[in-house]
Amino acid sequence: MEIKDHVVASSDALRKLAMEHTQYDQRLNALLQKRYLNDDDKIEEVRLKKLKLKVKDEIMKLEHSFGVSHPA
Repeated sequence: MEIKDHVVASSDALRKLAMEHTQYDQRLNALLQKRYLNDDDKIEEVRLKKLKLKVKDEIMKLEHSFGVSHPA
């Protein structure tokens, strides 16, 4: 098991954030499967991308506090 996997498995906060990120990703992918995005869809797309990025940043901060490094 990689260090990152161990940290995620042992940290409730990281596990919750990872699940959130996955949910946002799944919703975004479902949205992008549409042939045409109306204005509401486009707003939702931007919102989901921002939420994913915010959660990813939070995950990176927590992983950094646990000493997990990421490749450049």
